[in-house]
Amino acid sequence: MNALKISFAAILLCLAAIAPAMADDLSIGGKNAKVTLVYEHALPNVPGKSIKGVLVEYGPGGFSPSHTHANTAFIYATVLEGAVRSQVNDEPEKVYKVGESFTELPGSRHGVSANASDTEPSKLLAVFVVDTADTELTTPMK
Repeated sequence: MNALKISFAAILLCLAAIAPAMADDLSIGGKNAKVTLVYEHALPNVPGKSIKGVLVEYGPGGFSPSHTHANTAFIYATVLEGAVRSQVNDEPEKVYKVGESFTELPGSRHGVSANASDTEPSKLLAVFVVDTADTELTTPMK
């Protein structure tokens, strides 16, 4: 299992490294936040599904508004820099540090997504497995 986690972490770091070459801005508001689509590929062995890598960068004190994701999205997120505060559905808010990860199941509500620091930046990579037809990955909650 550790080899699988290490391999997946290596893939995530590679995706983050190629971000500038493939950037599509997906920002939905918030403060001091940048959200960028850095990777997208149809899954050849799962017709109708794609994998999409989204780099989320928070400046000091930055955050994204409460939001949901595409109803078909399974998300695996890993913190690449700094620390990120996150709260999904009715779970308690938690701070994730570099190398730590969390998942969001289809239909989840992301109540808190923010930099845990007011002085240092943070960065995470969210990998979506989603219906290929889903173009809106994130929708602010009202």
